Amino acid sequence: MSKTAQYIEVNHGKLRVSVPRSMFRKDGSVDPVEERSFRELMASRYPWLNERSLDVLMAAAVKEYASTVAYERRGAPIARELAVTDPGKAISYLKRHLEHEPQDAEAWYALGEVLCRTGRTEEGYQALKRGRELR
Repeated sequence: MSKTAQYIEVNHGKLRVSVPRSMFRKDGSVDPVEERSFRELMASRYPWLNERSLDVLMAAAVKEYASTVAYERRGAPIARELAVTDPGKAISYLKRHLEHEPQDAEAWYALGEVLCRTGRTEEGYQALKRGRELR
């Protein structure tokens, strides 16, 4: 099972709110039943939040969720999880990812790290160098 966090963090002014991922469907839309429950929870914890404030909070949550999911689908985060149990699979995954996303500096760094850990240091240094060039 993936180590994906169960919450995303959203700032609403000075308030930092943990929004449950369970509120979102796979397509990124909000489940209305979960949203209602979340709004009720927020209103009970923070009575000064009115409906408009909750609307703004929800809009920020939707935006942050989309951003988080997009980041997690990128090569490096997934490969770092894979590298713990199967470095060869992580290397293969990153190489395929970089064929489609050659400008992903973080994926180049992750590839370099895994290659170096597996003793393929020359290849690893080249990947790290490429990542540095892209930053």
